[in-house]
Amino acid sequence: MTAAAPTARRARPKAHAGLFRYSAWDAIPAGLVFLHIGLLLAFFLAWPQLSWPARLAGAGAYSLAIGWSLDSVSHNFIHNPFFAWEPLNRLTSLLLTLALGTPQTMYAYVHMRHHAGNSDRIGEDGTTVDPISLYQYGADGKVEPPVSYIFRQFWRDDGPFTVARKIRAKRPKEARQALQEFWAIVGVYGVVLVLNWRFVLLLAPLYYLGHCLSFLIAWYEHAGADPDQPIATGVSTYEPVYNWAFLNNGYHAEHHHRPKVHWTRMRALREETHEAQAAAGVRTLRYAHFLGFLDRKASAVPTARPPRQPAAAGG
Repeated sequence: MTAAAPTARRARPKAHAGLFRYSAWDAIPAGLVFLHIGLLLAFFLAWPQLSWPARLAGAGAYSLAIGWSLDSVSHNFIHNPFFAWEPLNRLTSLLLTLALGTPQTMYAYVHMRHHAGNSDRIGEDGTTVDPISLYQYGADGKVEPPVSYIFRQFWRDDGPFTVARKIRAKRPKEARQALQEFWAIVGVYGVVLVLNWRFVLLLAPLYYLGHCLSFLIAWYEHAGADPDQPIATGVSTYEPVYNWAFLNNGYHAEHHHRPKVHWTRMRALREETHEAQAAAGVRTLRYAHFLGFLDRKASAVPTARPPRQPAAAGG
């Protein structure tokens, strides 16, 4: 009887510059992860010496950094983890978790559901595949108005234990990592609360506004897109400063069409698919996504709120 062949080990990805999985250019977003968490720690340590105007400015920067990272560094890490060595990716995931106050593994799960649905319309079962679809709380086949979506979507998210349970259904190891990241937030920010409750109290509403910034970007990334055409499920902007600062997040139709393409290849993908996009009527914006309200085409997207449910009868 022939002995069974030994189980082959999973091949380790080729490392670029001896470290990075996909491109040595990922040294930029990887470095920004460490800079982000370092600046947040410096803000906490410098708090006692800062004036209140400086504290408010720091809190504003904290809020902007959340919205920025969710749509640049953290977002790209989901699709193309930076490092060839997995322990470094787990460390990066933990640092993103602490910097953003959101378990990175849970964010990755929700974001991949977003790609599964591509801001899809409400189906026959009355729901959307994409948990943050613009159509989820719209009506009459229209998207939800931007103000409602931007400021209410944060409160609609599933709780961490619900998300962990959904992850566990297919990927138990990732579910454990997701819960470890959640408890890391609870532990670290619990200690910070004890040491300086004023710091946490100031940052709490700015944390919410940082997520609102991300939902503002999300609305203009998909308002006016066609979720039924794979090449047209996003709305792009080629504004150069925005794409430089957000790691080419403006190439959003391209990204949703081929989400595994590295952020450094977005311009090439645009050139490759330009004719097909034009034929499909892919919508583009003149301004950055977070300034989409300045664009007339975005303002013309039909929106509708769902009708209010009648109050239940009875005493």
